[in-house]
Amino acid sequence: MAGLKVIAPGLNPTLQDLGRPWAQHLGAPPSGALDPVALRIANALVGNPADMAAIEIRLMGPTLEITAESARFALVGTATPIEVLGEKPMQAPAHQSVRLTQGRRLRIGGIGDSGVAYLAVEGGFDLPPVYDSLSTYTRARIGGFEGRALAEGDDLPLLMQDVAERSESKAGDGSWQTDDAPIRVILGPQDDYFTQDSLTAFFSEGFSVSREADRMGMRLDGPTLKHARGHDIISDGIATGAIQVPGNGRPIVLLADHQTTGGYPKLGTVISADIPRLGRLRPGDTLRFAQVEQSEAEVARRDLEDRITKVIDRFGSTDPWLDLDALYQENLVSGVVGERN
Repeated sequence: MAGLKVIAPGLNPTLQDLGRPWAQHLGAPPSGALDPVALRIANALVGNPADMAAIEIRLMGPTLEITAESARFALVGTATPIEVLGEKPMQAPAHQSVRLTQGRRLRIGGIGDSGVAYLAVEGGFDLPPVYDSLSTYTRARIGGFEGRALAEGDDLPLLMQDVAERSESKAGDGSWQTDDAPIRVILGPQDDYFTQDSLTAFFSEGFSVSREADRMGMRLDGPTLKHARGHDIISDGIATGAIQVPGNGRPIVLLADHQTTGGYPKLGTVISADIPRLGRLRPGDTLRFAQVEQSEAEVARRDLEDRITKVIDRFGSTDPWLDLDALYQENLVSGVVGERN
């Protein structure tokens, strides 16, 4: 079945949706998008449900060829544009939808301004779900495309072989990307395993993201935290955003591909409203933490949902030139648009 052919993969792109958190009791990590806000906005731009799988891009994106009749795309999470290759190359800005026809190639370059971005495709991918999710978990080779990162020569089948021409959409409100407030944390369940000085340092001093960061978690550079009761516990459950501290005292914030249980004490857990902000961080980026209570976390999550709704409700229409295929059917002479052939 036609769809998208991977000409060059970039740096280990995978298919991710909102994950499979309901399968953790079976030992399956939740996986899913590192930045679920960007994923949801990308899906909305192309008319997809919020939980549909898209291509997750980190550092360097893929080059793809459209083998379907047509396809509609939106890239969200970076300012890097979609490069449309060929005899008449053009650029389609990020945070906007664009329809391209069979044979066209698109390339996503480096995304140095964010840790992650998403390329959504209208209708999504015609692939079998695992535990009701297309999210890729490469360590167990489940989900996505053959349970692995995309590679040169892969043919990704699409559920829609042709998409209708219509006005394209753009997300003009980018405020959801600019929040630089401290990352909010609820203490526990093993905060009593740390000295009071360490807890004070954790919330008063800054950290930076180390190069030891992946989809499983990010190790932080900063003050070394000291244990008051040893650094081993009986393994218990892990939630996304849990902050484990092993014997070396360097905290690890666990992300989408985290293990389901762990045996290091957990100082606290990042609230769900701030998880997407963690996903946008790159090695070397700095962050600070602030302690909050559960009631504050619940309010923050409701506020985030309201912000996402407002971003989507405020979608506008793109400039006419972004309808690339319509543009190519016009006779352009000295800036005058003629009748279509």
